[in-house]
Amino acid sequence: VRAQLGQDFSLQQPQDKVSVAVGETLTLSCTTSGIAGPGPVMWLKGWGIGNKTVYDQNKQDPSSRVTRAVNGSDTDFTIRIRNVQPEDMGTYYCVKFVKGNTGDDEVFQHGRGTEVSVHEAALLPGMVAAAVVLCFLLLLLGLFIALCMYRRKRQGRTGSPCPTRTVAMGSFSSVPLKCCAGTPGTSSEILDAESSHLPNQQSSKEENDIHYADLQLLPPAPRRGRSPGTAPTEYASLRGAAR
Repeated sequence: VRAQLGQDFSLQQPQDKVSVAVGETLTLSCTTSGIAGPGPVMWLKGWGIGNKTVYDQNKQDPSSRVTRAVNGSDTDFTIRIRNVQPEDMGTYYCVKFVKGNTGDDEVFQHGRGTEVSVHEAALLPGMVAAAVVLCFLLLLLGLFIALCMYRRKRQGRTGSPCPTRTVAMGSFSSVPLKCCAGTPGTSSEILDAESSHLPNQQSSKEENDIHYADLQLLPPAPRRGRSPGTAPTEYASLRGAAR
């Protein structure tokens, strides 16, 4: 009778190879047809010594990652494994067991096995596009900052807080002056030729501030007749009126 029942029984495991990403759900298909002796249908990882029971029809754990695709079916034993990890890689077998003469479960029929490979999750196209746009915006921001720093540096080189002015001093040629007043860190004041005082002029106001003039060397002045005993003048004194 057992032989007759076995002739009507068939087990199909159609998947040869399956690839799944880490964290996804793996589906392993297995269906049966016909009638066999009493005994459960199981899923085993590996074959022979060291195999591991992944699913047992008679011992279902609600907290397990492995669940039936069709609960309560007597012909569809497809399973799903949630949150796949690299250690889930291997070959899985759908196996039909029957009770032997000793009362223990014996292998009656099994599928040809499904080889499962696990790979890292690939980036979604939307995530890739967002990353590209973000990198482009950061690049533009960096170029903008670099341009601003370059312009400020260039303006700092071309700008001069103490522009050079030319002052006429008596009978001498015009003297290029670079005049700055005030303490370091404050705005400089330009001493114009119109407001400068020659040594023979008297100021009507009492001077409170001292203005310094950086005088550049002049070419030799033409010799003129001067009274005996008069020493040549090499420096000019400038005084600015206090404000």
